[in-house]
Amino acid sequence: MEFFIKLLISVVVIIVCTQIGRKLPSLSGLIATMPIVSVIILVWIYSDNPGNFKLMEDFTKAALWGILPSVLFFLVAYFCFMKHYPIGIVLCASFGIWLMGAFIHQWFLR
Repeated sequence: MEFFIKLLISVVVIIVCTQIGRKLPSLSGLIATMPIVSVIILVWIYSDNPGNFKLMEDFTKAALWGILPSVLFFLVAYFCFMKHYPIGIVLCASFGIWLMGAFIHQWFLR
């Protein structure tokens, strides 16, 4: 049951952000990049592992450094959209750059 509550909360956040994005894309973008997902994850990790601050510390450090690959994703997407590339190309290029950044991220955090 706890899993389904977590799933429901996650789905609601995505749906609300998508609905807002139809009328206010700049607000939706802000909400999508808010640390709301990280807050939810921190609460769930803490509730599953109370008092394990090392786990919380490791997550927050990884999330902090994880911002860099995400920035790369959005930079590539932005420039691809400026050139009017099809969505498939935009997403593949953006995800490819993010994936390279994610591998580097994991390599540095070891």
